[in-house]
Amino acid sequence: MSEESPTYDASSIVVLEGLEAVRKRPGMYVGSVGERGLHHLVFEAAERALNEILGGTASRVEITLTADGGVRVADDGSGLAVGHAGHTDGPPLENRLTELWCGTPPADRRSLFGGYFGVGLAVVNALSSRLRAEVRRDGARWVLEYEQGVPVGVPARSGPAYGSGTVITFRPDAEIFETLEFSFDALAERFRELSFLNRELDITLTDDRDLAAPRAVRFRFPGGPGDYIAQQGAPLHPDVIRFERAYSAMEGTVEVALRWCDRREERIASYANSLPTTGGGTHELGFREGLAAALTGYAREQLLNPDFTPTQLGAGLTAVVSVKLDRPEFEGATRGRLGNGPVRACVAEAVREHVTAWLRANPAQAMAVVARGSTAGRH
Repeated sequence: MSEESPTYDASSIVVLEGLEAVRKRPGMYVGSVGERGLHHLVFEAAERALNEILGGTASRVEITLTADGGVRVADDGSGLAVGHAGHTDGPPLENRLTELWCGTPPADRRSLFGGYFGVGLAVVNALSSRLRAEVRRDGARWVLEYEQGVPVGVPARSGPAYGSGTVITFRPDAEIFETLEFSFDALAERFRELSFLNRELDITLTDDRDLAAPRAVRFRFPGGPGDYIAQQGAPLHPDVIRFERAYSAMEGTVEVALRWCDRREERIASYANSLPTTGGGTHELGFREGLAAALTGYAREQLLNPDFTPTQLGAGLTAVVSVKLDRPEFEGATRGRLGNGPVRACVAEAVREHVTAWLRANPAQAMAVVARGSTAGRH
């Protein structure tokens, strides 16, 4: 070994803290510096406002892609606390904007997860060239401004205010991201998902980037996943089978909506605490087991061939399987597969009981489903 070979000891270690670490390694906090990470900023900024609706302190959230390339997230909630104004209901907004995970809710069934990483508003601030926060509460209006996560002055009271709420406006930093072009369709797809999974939500997404052709979409599904399923494809039968059930054994709830449509392919979307579980998991396994038990049992009652294959069961099936858990356990850092063991048996039981009840109560529709499954394997 050469005498000039470098040596490594404690003095060689560089410790990055707070927002400096986010700017140095952005992919660790938002997934990428491409379009995925860009959209993640919007979800992190919106999640806090959406949780206000779920908590009963707000009624709507408006997300706008602004003409200058920024994003504005506005809610009609109670208005976040501002530090030196003497508020004591939660962390001050200054802390939320500069401390990772500050103000993020616990991972339970009553709140949305922090996107895929759950670091909160601070990561949005760190990765924005400029961020402006406006709070309206107690008759006053407060404004906070930051550049690349660094405060520009102190929180300033800028006059009276009517009503209450919080507005976060940010512009992603071109020094960080490879693209600054948001996809309206990609954002709309995720906010649509959140709305049918959480029937309390009322979200408006507006695109003001093309002043000649602005567009806006409102997402609200008071009927939950059942409303979503009702809009999907030409149905094989008119009813949407839907139910929600709580289980102490899995420390959470399961909500399912399904219907068979007049097509061959299967479309099953599963979620855990409103996150899409593209890798499936115990809730999806339980759903399939419960469905197989219900259809096989009904076929036997009707003295029909009960030996359905998975392909036959899924032919034309459209379903949403959503579980909300107090202690979700995911396999992998991206939370794409649910691992909670008790969930499987609970979901299987709920699906078997509810689908069986529907089949028995609707014999004509039931026979259409059984007949479709029996013939699907022949193609």
